[in-house]
Amino acid sequence: MNKTKQNKIIDKCFGFLGIAATLFGLIMLLVFIIDVLSDGLGRINWSFFTSFPSRKPEQAGILSAWVGSVWTMFITAMIALPLGIGAGIHLEEYARKSRLTNFIEINIANLAGVPSVIYGLLGLGLFVRYLQLDRSVLAGGFTLALLILPVIILSTREALRAVPFSMREASYAVGATKWQTVRYQVLPAAFGNILTGIILAMSRAVGETAPLITIGALTYIAFLPQSPIYFSSGFPYLHFSLKGLFDPFTVLPIQIFNWVSRPQKGFFTNAAAGIIVLLGLTLIMNTLAIILRHHHQKKIRW
Repeated sequence: MNKTKQNKIIDKCFGFLGIAATLFGLIMLLVFIIDVLSDGLGRINWSFFTSFPSRKPEQAGILSAWVGSVWTMFITAMIALPLGIGAGIHLEEYARKSRLTNFIEINIANLAGVPSVIYGLLGLGLFVRYLQLDRSVLAGGFTLALLILPVIILSTREALRAVPFSMREASYAVGATKWQTVRYQVLPAAFGNILTGIILAMSRAVGETAPLITIGALTYIAFLPQSPIYFSSGFPYLHFSLKGLFDPFTVLPIQIFNWVSRPQKGFFTNAAAGIIVLLGLTLIMNTLAIILRHHHQKKIRW
């Protein structure tokens, strides 16, 4: 057998191996989804979304958990996205190559692979104890923001790096400044790939349990954080408050973990229903990001 035929056989074997690995992953995912749907789909109703956790499985709901997840994800996004995208832009477009920038880049890449519980310990020491934020929504949002920050920075840099340098040169040729080039040419072209990194980062954050348990997020809570918007009978009728940021909280992954650890069979059904809701929340976030990415990519023609 000559070398050419041998290489063709190896290529075909590698292709079959890749297809088999992909099918195996898809089949396992399908089995998991079918199992969860069969166990928990019948438990999902309006009462399940509007009821607080209970010691009785048939009365337990996820009101405090899904509200806490929405609160935490909102705070995480408000903190991590501007910082992560801004840091990525600076490191890729403005920072000069030096030992300091190389040191920063290496550490950011390493931080992207650090176990999440380490960020929980950091959040416990920095936000809960040193800054005295206690076991609040704000402490949880800050901790998750630190967790996904390296991923956003790295994905932003890769997205900017993928933009052809000729686009920058064309912008400079017509007299645009550095910031004008980045703002009006580079960022719109890289926006779709940046959103891909944001999807991966936020999807990781919404399912995290270890860092939130480490900072002391509650496993059982029968009240909601105070709403940032509320109405009153007197002028100006509509009021805004940030007090809810300092209230205790729980999230869907912690509530699911709490139910799975209980011996009653009804709580396993509740846990399956909670998993379905968590998957739905993740799917909604990803769908919105994909729609935005597709909308912007249609406008870009290189």
